[in-house]
Amino acid sequence: MRERILVVEDDSRLGTQIVEHLRSAGFEATWWTEGRSLMPGALPDVRLVVLDLMLPGTYGLDMLKALRGFSEVPVLILSARNDTLDKVRALKLGADDYLTKPFWPEELIERVRARLRRPALCKEGAVLELGPLRVDLHGRAVQVEGRVVELTRVEFEVLAALARRPSEAVTRQWLAEHVLDPTREGTERTLDVHVSRLRRKLAPTQCVETVWGVGYRLTPRTRA
Repeated sequence: MRERILVVEDDSRLGTQIVEHLRSAGFEATWWTEGRSLMPGALPDVRLVVLDLMLPGTYGLDMLKALRGFSEVPVLILSARNDTLDKVRALKLGADDYLTKPFWPEELIERVRARLRRPALCKEGAVLELGPLRVDLHGRAVQVEGRVVELTRVEFEVLAALARRPSEAVTRQWLAEHVLDPTREGTERTLDVHVSRLRRKLAPTQCVETVWGVGYRLTPRTRA
């Protein structure tokens, strides 16, 4: 069965090209020519969304924000806007990739394939094997290269949040809001302290990376 992609692009010529290239690459493409208000049940069953920003109807970033309220389907942004602030804002709202127009169709196809090769979000109760890391979400246990690592509650929650989305950036704001206790420690600076301690405990494995201007990501890799 071919993987289904949703394309949201108002430019008829570009949209036609994108859909044709996706279909030629073996995907099934659904095309919307304007932005729509999204809510649970309104999104087709798709593996990935290719989303323009400047849309009639509902603006692309508003669609992304609404989508992230109920779905973690990967989103690849297409935009003629090349400003770093626009890219950072899209990533903070939950975009998985950002491609600036004009672009080569072959690059778009490869980015789609690359994103679909990445692991999907992991369910609670799973044991994640990520390079040298072993994270037991249910048992709340962590091993690095077979060595048991003792983590605090916050350190484990940070690692688990990153491990559920390996190789993807998770914003500092999201982590602070969902991992820290807002009544005592819910600041991004406090989060940075916890991440620093987590890194020391996971050493010599260096898998928690800083994504400047966005947050952190877990990049599973073995020691060099």
